[in-house]
Order: sequence, then C-alpha cells, then structure tokens
Amino acid sequence: MGRKTASATTLKPDPVYGSKLASKFINCLMWQGKKATAQRIFYGAMAQIKKRLPDVSPIDVFTQAVENVKPPIEVRSKRVGGATYQVPMQVNRTRQQSLSIRWILAASRGKKGRPMFLRLADELLAAYRREGEAMTKRENTIKMADSNKAFAHFAW
Repeated sequence: MGRKTASATTLKPDPVYGSKLASKFINCLMWQGKKATAQRIFYGAMAQIKKRLPDVSPIDVFTQAVENVKPPIEVRSKRVGGATYQVPMQVNRTRQQSLSIRWILAASRGKKGRPMFLRLADELLAAYRREGEAMTKRENTIKMADSNKAFAHFAW
C-alpha cells in the first residue's frame, strides 16, 4: 500500500499561479503526455472562472473547489471469513486530494458537447459552490461510509 509516486516530490509549481496543486491537477488532466494541451485547458478554465467571478482570484476558486470535494471517509472492501464487508475508513491527505482531482475531472469529462475548458470551469465553479457532479460523488461516498458504520470494527 505504501507506494509513493515520484510526482509528489518532483512536482514543480505551475508557471502562472505558482501553485503545486494546479500543476498536480494539470498532470492528472494530461493525456498521452500532452502537457501543453492540458495547460491550455486548465488556464482556459481559469480565465472562464475569472470572467464569471471577477472579484475572486481564480486559483482560490480552484483550490477551494478541490478542498470542498475532498472526502473525509470512504469505504474499502474487506474480506472477513468469506464475506466481503464495505468498511468505512479515514482517507489520508494525499488520497483525499487525488480522489478530489479525479472526481472533478471525471465529472467534467462526462459532460460532452462543449470544449473541455468550459466543462472544467463549470465543474470547478459548481464544486466551489458545493454543488455539481463531483460534490454529489463526495456526498454518496460519505453516505456509503455512514450506512456501513456497523462494520467499522473491521477497520484495520
């Protein structure tokens, strides 16, 4: 379980906002090593956010959005004597962040028919306001953990 990826240690802050979270996000957004494209999408989304919320810095909106989506608990499958239980567990910080990023991206990739940067901007703004698909995913994760509280004593 204790696999660490190099990306956490070698991550350089992104060129525009100097935020490590942003460059992590861009790396997760990137497909087939096309970082320039990923950056264009990300900064395009940032520009959109700036247009819609002129009085807040877009990077703050982004950071807050990722914060809002982070799940405090999740369920993990645990086999106990032939039965598989969904055991609620605390989520550690790095995993919270990567889940949050993954959900936001999955949500914005799921909406077809518009340029990615617009979909991403929409999803980030929604998450910033504590709504949207990524937020729903988080609620569901927490609900699952709540409804499986009975098995918490299997946590290991």
